[in-house]
Amino acid sequence: QVQLVESGGGLVQAGGSLRISCAASGRTISTQAMGWFRQAPGKEREFVAAITWSGGYTQYADSVKGRFTISRDNAKNTVYLQMNSLNPGEPAFYYCPADRVAFRPLVTPPPGAYVSWGQGTQVTVSQ
Repeated sequence: QVQLVESGGGLVQAGGSLRISCAASGRTISTQAMGWFRQAPGKEREFVAAITWSGGYTQYADSVKGRFTISRDNAKNTVYLQMNSLNPGEPAFYYCPADRVAFRPLVTPPPGAYVSWGQGTQVTVSQ
């Protein structure tokens, strides 16, 4: 089973930018679609973004469209999330689970398809 380690979180001012990473080990993630989720204290975990195994298609939550960009570098076995224009409503732990299904064609995974959750990386947004 793949192991995922999120990193790159930290403190950022409202309106600022941050790029977080998800490094995989144990096996390649090049066969799997990947997603980013986040969870704030007292709130449910929410979907942020997803990318197909090929990297050819992406999906974003409406709340982050135009501000966040998911990408992947299969040569580095790593997935990224570039976050711009962060607001105080987005402090959370960010996670990058993998699709349980390999080579899912064309579309990003449906809800409930993600596995191999890491420990998350914390993003704190100051006023």
